[in-house]
Amino acid sequence: MMRLLASAVAAQCGLAIRITKTTSALSSCVQSLVASAVRSRSMCSSAPGAKERRLQVGASTVHFVEAGDGNRGVILLPGALGTAWTDFKPQIEGLPALLPHHRVIAWDPPGYGKSRPPDKQFTVDFYERDAAAAGELMQKLGFQRYSVVGWSDGGITGLVLAAKQPERVEKLVVWGSNSYISDTEANIYEGIRDVSKWSARMREPMEQVYGVEHFPKLWSAWVDGLLRIHHERKGDICSGSLKHIKAPTLVVHGAKDPMIIPDHVPYLLNNIKNTDLHVFPDGKHNIHLRYANEFNAIVAKFLLA
Repeated sequence: MMRLLASAVAAQCGLAIRITKTTSALSSCVQSLVASAVRSRSMCSSAPGAKERRLQVGASTVHFVEAGDGNRGVILLPGALGTAWTDFKPQIEGLPALLPHHRVIAWDPPGYGKSRPPDKQFTVDFYERDAAAAGELMQKLGFQRYSVVGWSDGGITGLVLAAKQPERVEKLVVWGSNSYISDTEANIYEGIRDVSKWSARMREPMEQVYGVEHFPKLWSAWVDGLLRIHHERKGDICSGSLKHIKAPTLVVHGAKDPMIIPDHVPYLLNNIKNTDLHVFPDGKHNIHLRYANEFNAIVAKFLLA
């Protein structure tokens, strides 16, 4: 049934259309989307009832935000270079009321935000290392089973975690995420490497987190990490592992998201056993920020079902 739905959605939403723009046009398109997503990220770090905590996870002291006091757990995994507050403020504020039996955990992955030092090392297996760290954090917090909600890079980490530890992940929600890197996307990443070419509005939010001098280095290292996966693994992040995911999975998609090629959504739907799809017709990459209330309600309904 999901395979048929994937094909139908692809046809209706244009997901099967091949990208034929030039690399420069793609880079321009992605830069404008990055600007939109980055501008929507909030630097404010306050929400009623939310607590900031730290725990030792492996070699890293991990910073995270905890909201709600239920006995079930859900972890929010941010996007590239993202943190709990920059990427999930509306969810930290809104989800606890919708999920009264859950504790909402939003982390800064090792090497990001306040989970430094040490700086992140973008080895070919950095998604696997982040997934293992997220799982260890949740176990240290007392959750043997928990749900995972991941955006962009965080969605990739969530896919890896759900595939590597299927007995622990109860439910999975991902958006703006991919399980492999295409040649087209490798060119896009290289095209947006130089942050000095970004507008000030694009750079400043991340400069506030990482500093004017360090942000370009970290961003360039992230690009190198993705290109390393593209070269050394032929682009395969976790596509071969999707079959191991047992958790019911919700793929949320912004139909106008240019950060991932259209093929990724039907690929996830066709390769994860138990999936549902929700499409925001006018959504781009940052649907959880732009449509926060609706997004939160959709996620809460799925997690409670």
